Amino acid sequence: MKRVGFLLKVRQDKVEEYKAHHGKVWPEMLEALTRTGWGNYSLFMRDDGLMFGYFETPDSFQAALDGMAKEDVNARWQEFMSPYFENLGGQHPDESMVQIEEVFHLD
Repeated sequence: MKRVGFLLKVRQDKVEEYKAHHGKVWPEMLEALTRTGWGNYSLFMRDDGLMFGYFETPDSFQAALDGMAKEDVNARWQEFMSPYFENLGGQHPDESMVQIEEVFHLD
């Protein structure tokens, strides 16, 4: 199992609205994440919108992203969520995730 951490930046003026949407993620999106290997998935956010995401996947970060890229619901979700993020440069949020290196782990 691979542990993956990534960063994204939510627009500070959209933080509360972003959180509200994640309180009611579409069931078909949740099913797609599970189906494509996004397990033990969590998002953490500072007040300024800097967000850290963590999940575990059987293969790799890229394989998990590739799996979701094949899911129609993911394209719809990414389009829906795009206005909430800073510095996407015309990409969807899942194309702008900055993976961070794991430097320590304790079981």
